[in-house]
Amino acid sequence: MASQDPLSPREAGILHTIVESYIQTGEPVASLALARLRRLKLSGATIRNVMAELDEQGFLTQPHTSAGRIPTDKAIQAYVRSIAVRVVNAELARMRTELRRAQNMNERVERSSRILTQLTKNVGIVAAIPGSRDVLSSVELVAIPVNKVLMVVVTAGGQVRNQVVELDEPLHDTELVSIRNYLNTNFSGWRLSDIRTELEKRLEREAAAYDSVLRGLMQLHLRGLLDIALDPEVKLGGASNLVGIDLHLTREAMRDLFQTLEEKKRILELLDRFLQKDSEEPEIQVGLSDVHPSMSNLSLIGVTVQQPDGLSTRVAVLGPTRMDYARAMSAIVHMQQALRSTSV
Repeated sequence: MASQDPLSPREAGILHTIVESYIQTGEPVASLALARLRRLKLSGATIRNVMAELDEQGFLTQPHTSAGRIPTDKAIQAYVRSIAVRVVNAELARMRTELRRAQNMNERVERSSRILTQLTKNVGIVAAIPGSRDVLSSVELVAIPVNKVLMVVVTAGGQVRNQVVELDEPLHDTELVSIRNYLNTNFSGWRLSDIRTELEKRLEREAAAYDSVLRGLMQLHLRGLLDIALDPEVKLGGASNLVGIDLHLTREAMRDLFQTLEEKKRILELLDRFLQKDSEEPEIQVGLSDVHPSMSNLSLIGVTVQQPDGLSTRVAVLGPTRMDYARAMSAIVHMQQALRSTSV
């Protein structure tokens, strides 16, 4: 998260109290109400002066002259950055146990999203994005009439991708078995990019023209056997939690919001826009109107977790600007730690 000019302890204390009060009530906060709080130990005049300074700095705004102040998006971002996240060992252990039960990457994404939703009562988003270092687990080849082959590639992360290709010369079942065994025996555990490089070297050798396995493999390689694109796996859960929240949206705008959340491409664009790929610190974006007008009263907290096998996992919580930020931030940090310590 970007660094900001530090607030004084007095300014931070008053600002955080205002933000917490606004999150709880949704109402403007008056200086008189703050002066009644014993923990601040400040006079009404002092509080009014500090609130005026915070107003000038863009942290507070006043709906109308006689009202109290409400925090701006800038204020909420400052509040979230200041939250001290406490690692609760029992909660982290539960996350790790749940993720270890996942049989593959898709199930892991599903479980992660569900956990975030349960912990925050908001929208839990998880996206697993394959990188250039995907590792091969196995290949399966199946003959399909006429002169077609179903090519199935399974990665070590549990992703399965397939495509059907048409051949110039037919490959029989026994030939496909030999090619499959050749690939799985020689290249299981290799990165896909390294396999492609090595295969091109082997297929360029003169001996390849006289080896039936390599001749068949060349046909499949030229048709993109290991070039199969691995799509991101995205899971969003808890969208129904937004129904009971007053987001100041018309019925049409609420429908647009849910349609946006149903589009995988839009979710990936949202995560890509606000979550840095190389940052280990959680990011906070208050107000998402730039993404879609219906999301102006929503905030996003998330982080990108880089996995050893090149998989990039983005975890985020989407909720109202008045969400429980401490809880959301805690859930994100715990999930980040759990994902780093588990694998499928």
